[in-house]
Amino acid sequence: MEELSQKRKVTVMAAVMMAMFFAAINQTIVSTAMPRIIAILGGMDHYSWVITIYMLTSTIATVLVGKLSDMYGRKPFLLAGVVIFMIGAFLSGLSNDIFQLITYRGIQGVGAGIIMSSAFTAVGDLFSPRERGKWTGLMMAVFGFSSVLGPTLGGWLVDHMDWHWLFWIFLPIGIVALVMIIALFPKTERKTDEKIDYLGSLFLSLMIIALLLGFSWGGTEYEWGSVQIIGLFIASALFLGLFIVAEKKASSPVLPLSLFKNDIVVISNTIGFIMNAGMMGALIYLPFFVQGVEGISPTYSGYVTMPMSITMVIVSAITGRKISATGKYKRFALLGLPFMVAGLLIMAYMDSIPVAVVAMVVFGLGLGLGMPIFSLTVQNAVSPKELGVATASSQLFRNLGGTIGIAVMGTIMQTSLKHNMEQAAGSIDASTIDPAAAQKLSAFQNPEMLLDQPRLEQLQQELPADIQPVVAGMIETLRDSLSDALTTVFLSGDALLLIAFILVFFLREIPLRTSNKETGE
Repeated sequence: MEELSQKRKVTVMAAVMMAMFFAAINQTIVSTAMPRIIAILGGMDHYSWVITIYMLTSTIATVLVGKLSDMYGRKPFLLAGVVIFMIGAFLSGLSNDIFQLITYRGIQGVGAGIIMSSAFTAVGDLFSPRERGKWTGLMMAVFGFSSVLGPTLGGWLVDHMDWHWLFWIFLPIGIVALVMIIALFPKTERKTDEKIDYLGSLFLSLMIIALLLGFSWGGTEYEWGSVQIIGLFIASALFLGLFIVAEKKASSPVLPLSLFKNDIVVISNTIGFIMNAGMMGALIYLPFFVQGVEGISPTYSGYVTMPMSITMVIVSAITGRKISATGKYKRFALLGLPFMVAGLLIMAYMDSIPVAVVAMVVFGLGLGLGMPIFSLTVQNAVSPKELGVATASSQLFRNLGGTIGIAVMGTIMQTSLKHNMEQAAGSIDASTIDPAAAQKLSAFQNPEMLLDQPRLEQLQQELPADIQPVVAGMIETLRDSLSDALTTVFLSGDALLLIAFILVFFLREIPLRTSNKETGE
């Protein structure tokens, strides 16, 4: 599609970015509202699964669609992704319990994975690597804008309307995205000489599922050393071996092993994996500090995260233009990662909303500088005919990192919180309180209570005045326990970001190509 006129390219990008915005806004709008939704539905122990299942299904969809879109073109997959995402969003709004929500979020994840893989690859089809930096920056700005609007709107909606509307309010944008893709996105010829790698796709999917289930259930559903968890990891290794055998024999492999002979691809994907593990694993618990520890409503919780998104939008747009103008990219990663490390370190020790806002600005600066880089490096390091699978590999490792990071950080969060609660249990003396009132006090030993402020206030008002000091003490104990657990989570994520920063020094920088046409290599 590189031969299209600049005007036509811009219209195609408008359709792509509309599809991306639809997926992104539906993801960010629930971020600040999710703690309240979990408190209403019940099941804080399953909180990380609402995000994990989304990323698991999107990871599988991403890598499978990469090769298929190389064969059949991006357009049918963009359309399918939007439709599946709309179905998942509609069903999520009908959820009656946490398990239904997890299931329907899984459907959303399939749609999101298809959209993101096809969208980023479409940019590669339209523009040379040298031009790509500018458009990658603009696509990051779409994410940033949705991150500005989504959390704030989501917080307001969950405070003033039924939470189900969070999943339904932007469905009309999905219809607009469908119409724009149908009308504006060009068709491409199908490569009839290539066969679908069914066996490789099956073994790759089974490997991902076993691996992510092992990390998700380890330390929560089962002990890390249990038969179930060890069995899942063994199964994952077995499926990986079968996948490698299948790919060596496949005429058109779903994920060519030759990609991993390229040092730039390997290091870029490793950085993306580690960076997303630390970042996603830590950031999903930020609303817990704002709403649970500081007692801020979901509406105002969105305002706290807004500076990060605004900073990211501005810096990513500038970074993209600088990359396109200079053809250099490594320096931006070397600048961005330290800011991300510093931002997460501030989060680990924040004790007030102003400090949290400072952390958001610093972290957003790092995101804007560093995040657009590693997909670009992968796309630039492979031939144009491998663009789809290379982009899919980048998304695969990022999603795997994010999913594993969320699962591991969830285990760290629950373990640390349980330990803190056990230590604090002896500080409350309820032996002199009336048994009926003491029964009501048991609700204040559950950290979920901190995430549903209206319910917390209602229960407080129902208790006699003479035990209000005891209640206040129990709430403060909950907040201290939650705050200490979050510090452990943020520091764990920061350690991973530091490792990712060190790896950037080993990333080989090669000139950005000025065309997508095959060279004579």
